[in-house]
Amino acid sequence: MKPEVTIRNETDADIDAITQVTIAAFKTLEISHHTEQFVVAALRATRALTISLVAEVDSRVIGHIAFSPVTISDGTRNWYGLGPVSVLPEYQRQGIGTALIREGLSRLKDMNAQGCCLVGHPDYYRKFGFANAPELVLEGVPAQVFFALSFDGHTPQGSVTFHEGFKADGRQEGAGHASRH
Repeated sequence: MKPEVTIRNETDADIDAITQVTIAAFKTLEISHHTEQFVVAALRATRALTISLVAEVDSRVIGHIAFSPVTISDGTRNWYGLGPVSVLPEYQRQGIGTALIREGLSRLKDMNAQGCCLVGHPDYYRKFGFANAPELVLEGVPAQVFFALSFDGHTPQGSVTFHEGFKADGRQEGAGHASRH
């Protein structure tokens, strides 16, 4: 039986739980630098979390998704980056991440956003309409894992820059283990 999942905006009371969910979700992911919890905190601290949703079961936060503004070199405005998205390992593969993504994209559209982009697994994000966009690049990231979804039919051309918060690593001295994929 599937658990009853509620998706809602984060509150201040959720911050510690979001951190724990994020750490747990990325703990065994090889391509992760294990800094996602610092990224979320940095986005929150700079008020760049445009949309921050939690999934909860029985009043327990079990998932989280963040959307923040991106800059595109051609001057296109009103585009957002998706990520990180986290679900506790014991709740993964039950549609919770999908529900978080669908709700987040719906809210972006309701805000009249023009589009969304992300770095992610090629087989997963296509089901939401995301596609590789050769005209859009994210420096240092292979094209096959960078995806865009235009809401208005126009895909910008140029280089995408995610918010500075994505560089957060908690402490400078702890940032020495970069894994290349």
